[in-house]
Amino acid sequence: MSGRLIAVGDIHGCHKEFEDLLEKLDLKKDDRLILLGDLISRGPDSGKVVALAREHATASLLGNHELRHLNYRRTDDPTHLKKYDYATMEQLRGKDWDYLESMKLTYSDEELGVVFVHGGFLPDRPWQRQPARIVTRIQVVGKDGEPHKRSEMPDAPHWSTLWEGPPFVVYGHTPREEVSRTKWTLGIDTACAMGGCLTAYILPEKKLVQVKARETYYRR
Repeated sequence: MSGRLIAVGDIHGCHKEFEDLLEKLDLKKDDRLILLGDLISRGPDSGKVVALAREHATASLLGNHELRHLNYRRTDDPTHLKKYDYATMEQLRGKDWDYLESMKLTYSDEELGVVFVHGGFLPDRPWQRQPARIVTRIQVVGKDGEPHKRSEMPDAPHWSTLWEGPPFVVYGHTPREEVSRTKWTLGIDTACAMGGCLTAYILPEKKLVQVKARETYYRR
């Protein structure tokens, strides 16, 4: 019998909550832990989160926050960064950057019929071929069929409501007070850095495990 497949939503530098969640999960050696991106920024210590990820995660997926930092490192162009990113940069060491560089866009398990991704997918094209700019950032889909932020198009449908699997998609990126379900998707970014929860989803038993944020680290 193989172990559990566990996805964890956006951690955003909340290392204590991540430690609390790891304690609750009580990982065994056959378990696979997949972190859904945005390990860094906003919370108190991105470096500690990446260190825990290196120790415990089977895979960490690329989020839009990692992508932004990597783009800055590659180009020296400060327009990639937000104000709070400078604190994050100071917390990351050489091997942390190597870890960010190694992040994949997706992680799939054919047997369970599930794909993990940070942001999501455009519903009208093959998920395997969608680039980082889409899968790390997508929230809503505009009338133009292209991905947009919720803030730009508040009335446009969220991509997850348009997604008709298979596969079943588990994603982060869109922070909500509660887990968001459709027939073919599950969104588990429950806004830990904003004072919400850090959420794990466990397969095959389809169980949710959460820890409450110890405080609010970031306000929009």
